[in-house]
Amino acid sequence: MTDKDGPGGDGPGRLTTHVLDTANGRPAAGVRIEVFRLDGPDRDHLRTVETNADGRCDGPLLQGADFVPGVYELVFHAADYFREVGAALPAPAFLDDVPVRFGIAEAGQHYHVPLLISPYGYSTYRGS
Repeated sequence: MTDKDGPGGDGPGRLTTHVLDTANGRPAAGVRIEVFRLDGPDRDHLRTVETNADGRCDGPLLQGADFVPGVYELVFHAADYFREVGAALPAPAFLDDVPVRFGIAEAGQHYHVPLLISPYGYSTYRGS
């Protein structure tokens, strides 16, 4: 299955993301993303991925038996990315690791969590 990250994506429920570098007006390639499932005080690391040249991951972050209702967190390593592309960041960087915590209520649906990022701000939403 490919990660189409938008309307028309096939398959059952899954979690995808897309990172856009709004400071430079391009997809954010090479962003390391950690995926966690939270259960009360427990924070279980599920996997680590990196965005491709299009700012997407090569496949869903979670799907199938790994994609169940609950609370999740994506941690985007933003400062590492901006340093890699040559941005002059202060020490410490204003935004270093950007955690996005969200709930999955229906595991049969496609949850798309995009991140629009610059060294000094970000936004996210539930996409399609």
